[in-house]
Amino acid sequence: MNRTLLWIAALVVGAVLGLLGLPWLNQTMNFVATIYTRLFQLLAVPTIVLSVISTFAKFGSSGSGRVFARTLTYTLLTTFAAATVGALVYILVSPSNLPIETFTESTAALPSPSVSYLDHIVNVIPNNIVSPFVEGNVLSLLLIAFAVGIGLSRLADSENKNVVVKGILGLQELLFLLIGKLIYTLPLGIVAFAAQLSAQVSAGVIVDSIGKYVLVILAGNAIQFFIILPIFLVARRLNPLHTLRQMSPAILMALFTKSSAATLPVTIDTAENRLGIRQHIARFVLPICTTINMNGCATFILVTSLFVMQNGDTPITFATVVLWLFISVFSAVGNAGVPMGCYFLTLSLMSGVGAPISVFGIILPIYTIIDMLETAENVWSDSCVAAMVNRDV
Repeated sequence: MNRTLLWIAALVVGAVLGLLGLPWLNQTMNFVATIYTRLFQLLAVPTIVLSVISTFAKFGSSGSGRVFARTLTYTLLTTFAAATVGALVYILVSPSNLPIETFTESTAALPSPSVSYLDHIVNVIPNNIVSPFVEGNVLSLLLIAFAVGIGLSRLADSENKNVVVKGILGLQELLFLLIGKLIYTLPLGIVAFAAQLSAQVSAGVIVDSIGKYVLVILAGNAIQFFIILPIFLVARRLNPLHTLRQMSPAILMALFTKSSAATLPVTIDTAENRLGIRQHIARFVLPICTTINMNGCATFILVTSLFVMQNGDTPITFATVVLWLFISVFSAVGNAGVPMGCYFLTLSLMSGVGAPISVFGIILPIYTIIDMLETAENVWSDSCVAAMVNRDV
């Protein structure tokens, strides 16, 4: 509780500093926030790889199979629920089309996706052992970790195998020691993150030109966060309020970093030390969830795709909604947990169907806020899945 109060106090201080509007102070806060984000991204990559490898190596592929099956099941159920909620809210609110001149003029502000969606899938398959680590390609890292972990579990017991496994476990212990020290200094980072956000809001990042679209996104995420996910927990006889309270540091961290991968070290630490999830469950389930459990992203992909296609005069029929519900779920599962990952993924999807992607130029100025809320929801969903798996196995 003391840590949570300290983080909330840091949040308030940062918000006040950001509202002062001092250029030198804003630059300082941006500098500090960038350093903390980079440090957590640095620790996130080895956290994912070592956690998955050590779990398979210690418990064997058959023992981990049940945990993975439960994780995948809960991930798909919660992600489908998130997309369905987004679809229902979209139909209920029914955003109107933008004036044609509005999104035609926004093309200049639109960033181009670096790769197509098919390229995104191909790039998951690593062609050498180094590039996934250098690029931080989480899906590629998971494939490598699975292969190494399963390989170690299938090796006959020998001195060589024991040396490798002990070395991996030793590196993991060192990693979590470093994570603990970084978390200890995190209030300074939260001050910087909060000041950064406060300065952006006061500068007019949030606009009201597409209010109904934003309303659908926010309402869908809120319903998933406060109603649907707690229902999943109650169904598994878990207390949603207790789970949310214990995981609040990780959710708060996700809100500011806008990256579930960068938040992963804090998520694991919070799950183990506050929520009481068993170590081998937390260190196996959460890295996987960080990669494939994207509730907020599924909502964004579905709602944004429908909105963009609607502005391109595509009829939004029941069949269209159902088709894009499935597309959004499976696209979200394959999305990387990095800032603006959902934005560029949806942009690639819309490019592929010939929709007016210039609409994304209007969405871009407010996407920072949307991305923050989606990432917080993703980490909350990761926490719920981990808690349910911990309850089941």
